[in-house]
Amino acid sequence: MVLYTSPFPNSFLSVLHSFSWGLIFPCYWLADRLVGSFVPTTYEKRQRADDPCYFHALCIIITTPIYLALLVASLPFALIGFLLWSPLQSARRPYIYSRLKDKNHANGATLLTEWKAAGSGKSFCFGSANVCLLPDSLARFNNVFNTQARAKEIGRRIRNGASRPQIKIYIDSPTNTSISAASFSSLVSPQAGDNRTVNAGIKRTTSMEYKGDNCGSNNGEENREDKGGSGEPHEGEENTCIVRINGEENGHMSDTEADTVNGQAHASGPAEPSLEGDAEVSKTPNHKQKEGDSGSLDSCSASRESLVKVRVGDGTVDQSTVNNKLLYKASIMKKTSVRKKKHTDETFDHEISAFFPANLDFLCLQEVFDKRAAEKLKEQLHHYFEYIVYDVGVYSCHSCCSFKFVNSGLLFASRYPVMDAAYHCYPNGRGMDSLASKGALFLKVQVGSTPQDQRIVGYISCTHLQAIAGDTTVRCEQLDMLQDWLSEFRKSTSSSSTANPEELVAFDVLCGDLNFDNCSSDDKLEQQHSLFTHYKDPCRVGPGEDKPWAIGTLLDPEGLYDEEVCTPDNLQKVLESEEGRKGYLVYPTSKNHGSSQKGRKASLKGNGRRIDYMLYTEEGLYLEWKVEVEEFSFITQLAGLTDHLPVAMRLMVSTGEDDP
Repeated sequence: MVLYTSPFPNSFLSVLHSFSWGLIFPCYWLADRLVGSFVPTTYEKRQRADDPCYFHALCIIITTPIYLALLVASLPFALIGFLLWSPLQSARRPYIYSRLKDKNHANGATLLTEWKAAGSGKSFCFGSANVCLLPDSLARFNNVFNTQARAKEIGRRIRNGASRPQIKIYIDSPTNTSISAASFSSLVSPQAGDNRTVNAGIKRTTSMEYKGDNCGSNNGEENREDKGGSGEPHEGEENTCIVRINGEENGHMSDTEADTVNGQAHASGPAEPSLEGDAEVSKTPNHKQKEGDSGSLDSCSASRESLVKVRVGDGTVDQSTVNNKLLYKASIMKKTSVRKKKHTDETFDHEISAFFPANLDFLCLQEVFDKRAAEKLKEQLHHYFEYIVYDVGVYSCHSCCSFKFVNSGLLFASRYPVMDAAYHCYPNGRGMDSLASKGALFLKVQVGSTPQDQRIVGYISCTHLQAIAGDTTVRCEQLDMLQDWLSEFRKSTSSSSTANPEELVAFDVLCGDLNFDNCSSDDKLEQQHSLFTHYKDPCRVGPGEDKPWAIGTLLDPEGLYDEEVCTPDNLQKVLESEEGRKGYLVYPTSKNHGSSQKGRKASLKGNGRRIDYMLYTEEGLYLEWKVEVEEFSFITQLAGLTDHLPVAMRLMVSTGEDDP
């Protein structure tokens, strides 16, 4: 399949489209500014509280007639542009595929080495987030603003978190069964020149920041030299360092020590120089963070639970020295352990993290509706992801029943090459959702090859369902269509048979904003949909019941700028407590309680509305391989930039083979 690298098949149509949009844009921009001036966010209201009331009213009185006059003057040109723009959409392609040609531009990413499926397995990390990049006037109804600046900052935070060098701490404690879950079950490769292995046994791991002189270098070849021992590394793991800590007796430490270390342990983040547009970014409140905020780009601190400060110089590091320096900090793990002791039957690690996972391989975003914001976001993400599919969807009346003013809002970024891509638009959108070409994006990526030259591929699907509350029937119809399209895409892109497989399927992942949760009584039909018999939800016990550690992903917009949650670290701390979640998450609806949000929070069980999903399936994969969840994360790094919590999942594809 040919991937579309431009929106139109020839340059003439592209030029004509640019000309028509140039005529429309002044009217669009003026209308956006005019409406936005009457929809203040809570941050702006607080800023104006200290100013004389008449000053803001005076500004509106002066600017409104100006905007109206210019808007009326631009309408004739916009009408001409619209008459040119609308028929052109029938020739428009459903997406744009962008590949980074100059790999030196990807200064935050470690170059990948091809997976040969010769080792015991490989892990892949997937992320998903609703980033609310609508036109500014519409975004304000969700209590966020300055869409262009937010797009830059979102892109910078994502690639800054994902490009962190990853260090994993292993605490050996065979007697401590409370933290023996196989969380990050893979043992990853040490840094260059470090050929030590990690003893097998019960291990508890976590990620942390690593700041060294050669932290951005690619040490893949050296990392794979040593494959002996019981703690063999998984093939293809990049940019990772291991620190081994011997656990104390029974793996327990005193509360006094834990509290002391918890207040002292920080991480050294890979502070990067600001790129262009810093002045614009600083206009939004989301970026005015104090030094040390883990989500800021120049941060020198990290999650108090998941990060520990350590410096490793060039050359081989003496293991005993590192262990001695970090032993007193090992109790930082205690709070995480306490939180997870209640769920000792869980087979994978789960956490609320202030960072996107290190070595993030695939990213699916929703609500990237604004085209200028999409370009800014793409530019930032290309510092880490080599392949991006964006501007996904249709416009005008092309391929859908109703007129579409904006695209689907879907964006996909990958460190692995995209082989095939397809998009389908849901034809049954209602209300405001019918104005957007919401649909599903299906992708096939190549993640490696076998020694027999068989391709190793994976399937990823991203979608965004009907948002209006009460449209249960519409969402169920969309889920039905989604299943049919998934099956069609697999069949149409498969180039192998059971008898003669030319390619091996390693994973099949579905993610996105499904706009229903697993606990609301109003969403029972969606909760019982057959999709969940084919795809597994790591956070779900069954229809109507989530696992105790799962939390909601929909934030209460009114509290986005509160000091308690306006930074990634603060939001992480708040969400770790039940009372904090009740204050800042939207909770499931129930017909048995009043309409008051506070009343529902006080009476209903659960941890908030989880409407952002990350699903995977074992159906249709290579039979001799096994897929397991290694890690699931709720991420607070986009605090103050969107009203959703991103989610991430790391899958381990086990081949069942031993290294030669």
